Amino acid sequence: MLEKLDYQSAGLISGLEVHQQLLTAHKLFCRCPAGLYTETHDGEVLRHMRPTLSELGEYDGTALMEFKTKKEIIYLLNHLNVCTYEMDDTPPFLVNQEAIDVAIELCLAMGMDIIDEVHIARKQYLDGSIPTGFQRTAIVGMNGGLPFRGRNLTVTHLSIEEDSCREVSDKGHRIVWRTDRLGMPLTETVTGPDLKTPEEVRDAILLCGLVARSTGRVRTGMGASRQDVNVSVRGGSRVEIKGVPKAGYAVKLVHNEAVRQVNLLRLKDELNRRGMREAKDIRITPVDVTEVFQGVDLGFLQRAVRAGGRIFAVRLEGGLGLAQFPTQPETTFLDELSGRIRVIACLDEAPIVLSGQQMPEFAARHKVIERLRRRLHMNENDDFYIVFGPEADCRTAAEEIRLRYVDALKGVPQETRQALVGGFTTFERILPGPDRMYPDTDSPPTRITSERVEAARARMRPTPWARFHQFGAWGVPAETTSFLIRRGGIELVDAVVSLTGADGLVAAIEIGQRAKSLKRKGIPMERLGAPEWVQIFDLFTGGRIPREAIQVVASHMARNPGIDAERAVADLGFGIQPREAWSRELQGLSMEDYRIDLGDSDGKRLRFLAGRAMRQLLGKAPAKEVADYLRNRLNQEAGR
Repeated sequence: MLEKLDYQSAGLISGLEVHQQLLTAHKLFCRCPAGLYTETHDGEVLRHMRPTLSELGEYDGTALMEFKTKKEIIYLLNHLNVCTYEMDDTPPFLVNQEAIDVAIELCLAMGMDIIDEVHIARKQYLDGSIPTGFQRTAIVGMNGGLPFRGRNLTVTHLSIEEDSCREVSDKGHRIVWRTDRLGMPLTETVTGPDLKTPEEVRDAILLCGLVARSTGRVRTGMGASRQDVNVSVRGGSRVEIKGVPKAGYAVKLVHNEAVRQVNLLRLKDELNRRGMREAKDIRITPVDVTEVFQGVDLGFLQRAVRAGGRIFAVRLEGGLGLAQFPTQPETTFLDELSGRIRVIACLDEAPIVLSGQQMPEFAARHKVIERLRRRLHMNENDDFYIVFGPEADCRTAAEEIRLRYVDALKGVPQETRQALVGGFTTFERILPGPDRMYPDTDSPPTRITSERVEAARARMRPTPWARFHQFGAWGVPAETTSFLIRRGGIELVDAVVSLTGADGLVAAIEIGQRAKSLKRKGIPMERLGAPEWVQIFDLFTGGRIPREAIQVVASHMARNPGIDAERAVADLGFGIQPREAWSRELQGLSMEDYRIDLGDSDGKRLRFLAGRAMRQLLGKAPAKEVADYLRNRLNQEAGR
């Protein structure tokens, strides 16, 4: 089992498809509100999907796979955020021009060539996530790049498209979707396969996110940004890990996928060694063995039979031990079979599929193994699999076992895989091909003039790398700058520095670090906008409050919305006082409760007293002056 991997030797390459919701008032192809989420519904719609021919008369393989699932698709509708367009009962409205403007700004930030005319296309989706069976999408820019780790990260193109539904449940042949997110505008930024390690994938996701956030025109929060990560190793195939919600998750997901592909290539060699080289060499025999398990106390099998289902054994000639071949860390090829059966045959009760090697764990005392081997006419090098449920689904499962072994002869099949907790993935669908794309004749093209591009350029905010350069010159840590860009605090710092003359480093630290710490303690610091922060820093730069009081005043304003900084200072009862006044308050300050250690330095005693003094003064004196006062006092007491 490979727990570690030399990515360079394995030939790991990876690229991204970063999806980012845009901050627009309306959806992309109708006038329903965007961003209005609901957890209730007024009605339901039932749909069944079927594939259609492409412009070239071909069926897309993914569409055919989804059709095999025979899913009953339920959509939950709320009149507040959907209309007849989402249900494909009326044609699309004209495309949302605000969304195209945001996309143009993103393209310019990444140095892309803007398309002269935006043409809408249809991208087929038969998993039920879009009621029309296709997603409307359009390329806006091409041939861009991002500065990344001292080199250029290629950005092949940026598209604008409508978001899909939110999945509520998926059980058996019935899947339920909520439609509130459906149709919201989002961009898809596609990078080249330039990333060579899992850590590079993580950092590239963060960079793409910073570029989007820097525009100030995208949505934030869980689900507003989602990444699909494409991964392959030398000799493997492109595999898409779908819906990675956070950049940090990508490290383990990419590593495990690279390990999986290396192991699948080894499995291919093992199959070849056993004489399995072509599809005809994969010989399976499905047999109904329900009666063999009569009286066997295995709950999941008996539940299937009581519900009218059957139990099937699927013999694989020459397949002994292949189910236990390792793939991802802590998983085996049996998990590959399980994923395909769960999705396509819709058999989803655990354990979904058993191998003959596992059976002794469950049924040794019933002598089931011997009875099954006789029934299946097995040889010593054969293996078998057990599936259970409706007969038609069991037969579909048997065929999927065969097809997955046929795919194993090629090494790594091209597929989309779902990201799971813990950094693992499971089968989601066959990787779509070009046959699923075709023009949308319902939508006219949008002409992008040079004047429109220049207007977008004039609106643009500084790029993240420009911000890192600017803030780095002030001495601001890169982590703080990144946080300010992600959370929208960068404009607050701009306002404070330009309108109050405050030091850039001080403003960035107070707004980007200390305010974040207060928010973690439950103080609603997000209530403070640029006007409030400017008021606070006006008091600071005017010498009316010390720096130590900035967050005290900000906290009071956040807890009491509507009051200004002057009122906050009055409520708190402090402000800078003359030295004579605040020094009198400190005359009674003592070393009480201080744990005396003979090895303690004067510096440690000074820090103890300074902490107690600043809490007592509540912002009535600058920290530096208080420290000087206490240092002199300690020296006097020591007779120096």
